[in-house]
Amino acid sequence: MFSLRTIAISQRRLASRPQNLNALRFDKRAFSSTAAKTTSISDAIIKDHRELEQYYNEVINSNNHDHQQRFGNQFTWELARHSVGEELVVYPAFEKHMGAQGKEMADHDRKEHHRVKELLKEFQNMKAEDPAYVPKLKELWSVLSEHIKEEEEKDLPSLEQALSSASGQSESMAKSFGHTKAFVPSRSHPSAGENPPFETVMGLMTAPIDHLADLFRKFPDKTISPNPSTK
Repeated sequence: MFSLRTIAISQRRLASRPQNLNALRFDKRAFSSTAAKTTSISDAIIKDHRELEQYYNEVINSNNHDHQQRFGNQFTWELARHSVGEELVVYPAFEKHMGAQGKEMADHDRKEHHRVKELLKEFQNMKAEDPAYVPKLKELWSVLSEHIKEEEEKDLPSLEQALSSASGQSESMAKSFGHTKAFVPSRSHPSAGENPPFETVMGLMTAPIDHLADLFRKFPDKTISPNPSTK
C-alpha cells in the first residue's frame, strides 16, 4: 500500500506531464506572464467559470463526436478540479472570515456541489456517441449555471468585502486555489464528500490515478493536461 508521501510525489510528477506529444509545445512565456499577474480569488474563480462555459458550448454546438468527446473531457477535468479547489480553499474561508453567514453559505454551496458532482460522474463515464451525452451535459449545466450565478453575484462579493481589511489576502487565496488544483482529482468522486480533512485524504489517493488515466484520454489540441499551473 502506498504512503501519502509516495502518492504526493507521484502526483507532482504527473502534474508536469503533457496530455500528448502535441502538448510538448508549451509556451513558457505564457506561464511566466500568468504567474507574475496578481489575481484576486474572485478573478481566479470567474476565469474558471468562463472556461467551463466555453467548453460546454463547444460540446453542445458541435455534431462531431470526436470534438464533443475532447471538450467533454476538458469540461470534466476543469470542473472536477475547480469544485474541489473551492471546497478546500474558498468555503473554509467563508467560515473563517464571515462567521455564521459564511457557515450558511459554505453549507449551501457544498450541497449544490454534491449534486453537480453526481451529475458529472454520470457524464464523465459516457461516450459522445451516446444519444444521452449532450442532454446529460445540458442537465448538469442547468444546475451548475445557477450555482455559478449565485457565486458571482452574492458569494464572491461578500467574501471580497470580508477580506478587504487584510491587504493581499484575496491574492494569496487565489494562489492557494491554483496550487490546490494541481493536486486534486480530475474526475468526479462524490463519495469523497465536500469537507476537509476527509476529502483531502481521498484526493491524495485518487488524484494520481485520475491524472495517469488523463494521459490516455482525448483532449482539445494543444491542451496541456494535467497541468493546472497555467490556470
